[in-house]
Amino acid sequence: MQKVKEARLNAASGTSSGRRFRSQYQLYLMLVPALVFVSVFFYLPLSGWVMAFTDYQLGENMFTAPWVGLKHFQRFFGGVDNAWYTVENTLVINLLSLFLGLVIACFFAILLNEVRSRACKKFVQTVSFFPYFVSWVIAYMLLNSFLAVKSGVLNQLMIQLGFIDTGINFLGDPKYSWQVVIFANIWKSLGYNSVIFLAALAGIDAEQYEAADIDGATRFQKIHYITLPGLAPTLVMLLIISSGGIFNSSFEQMYLFSNTTNWSRMEVLDLYIYRYGLGNLQFSYATAVGIIRTFAGILMFSIVNYTAKKINGQSLV
Repeated sequence: MQKVKEARLNAASGTSSGRRFRSQYQLYLMLVPALVFVSVFFYLPLSGWVMAFTDYQLGENMFTAPWVGLKHFQRFFGGVDNAWYTVENTLVINLLSLFLGLVIACFFAILLNEVRSRACKKFVQTVSFFPYFVSWVIAYMLLNSFLAVKSGVLNQLMIQLGFIDTGINFLGDPKYSWQVVIFANIWKSLGYNSVIFLAALAGIDAEQYEAADIDGATRFQKIHYITLPGLAPTLVMLLIISSGGIFNSSFEQMYLFSNTTNWSRMEVLDLYIYRYGLGNLQFSYATAVGIIRTFAGILMFSIVNYTAKKINGQSLV
């Protein structure tokens, strides 16, 4: 009897799905261009991963190159090329940029939301959002005008105030490399992230603030007991979404900010893959490192997603 009921439910479900598809087939057709785009530009190139298991040379057919198995993966994990400093650089720069960027953007959105003047709020929001649309080439030129050793505004100001005698090489000294890049990431993403938090603030029930006003709560108490708990789910979801890209850096940014003096602190996995792939023409080894980076990102996403689900019940999957 139970099997008969299940068969009927399955048949009804199948009929319902078919009816829904026929009534909404126009919507499914609209997905076709996106599916074709993703397949051609994201999934089809994955066939090139075969190079990671072969000894591919430029000009050869990558599917007929000599098979070497896990040789290139063993080379990376074996530390033959001393590549682990690139993993350290990648993790430190991206983790701090992500965490500090979201936290600062969250508090910036809270402060911006407390501004009573609509004109002032719009002006500050526009100014903070502008760097997000600026390319890294322009962003580097702006930072260079402030941080240059001789002509930089910051160095000139500190020299005139008597804090230093000679300019500090912020863009070349390895001691300041991580700080400069992390600051640039936070500055560039502040406006975009704050807009997300402002949207989340708009979704908080206004009756909670009205009840807090009746109870005599101060502005800081309302932020502590209403605003921050209301923004916590958004913060967690952004952390989960962004965690998968921890091992991916902006190649354009890192290429511009790196030089011969700070290379040891600035070379991330993207630059490492570029150096061995296009620089040394070791395509098989560079492909293997790229695969390692991809699966490391998937693992990081899974860990953060699982941790968030265990702590507060939020997760993407």
